Amino acid sequence: MLMPSIFNDNLFDDFFDFNYPTFRYDTSELMKTDIKETDNGYEVTMNLPGVKKEDVKAELKDGYLTIQASSNTNKDEKDNDGKYIRRERYAGTCSRSFYVGDAVTQEDIKAKFENGTLTLDIPKKEAKPAVEEKKYISIE
Repeated sequence: MLMPSIFNDNLFDDFFDFNYPTFRYDTSELMKTDIKETDNGYEVTMNLPGVKKEDVKAELKDGYLTIQASSNTNKDEKDNDGKYIRRERYAGTCSRSFYVGDAVTQEDIKAKFENGTLTLDIPKKEAKPAVEEKKYISIE
């Protein structure tokens, strides 16, 4: 083929028939979330493959639950002489937010992280309507 294809990953793949594998960090499986409604609340299950427990943070602010996960990987491969054949690094942060309501507090949410899966139990709480104060205008 004389013209490079726009559909390949690398422009030079058409010119030089190299079959080098491409190295990418796959984020398609990161933070996939299932939300299940129960009688008492919601069960949120989030996949965080390759993320350590200490790299996951959950924050509740203004009725929004935000889960943030950071990852830092380093793959070094050396030959027998100690020269690098390949060095790859990935560092990144991703987050998701869910509105859970202003009535839910941090103490109400139960979280568990096990085998790359974060499970959150969020209770159903209805917002208490504010007591409407009647304001009268004084008539003289």
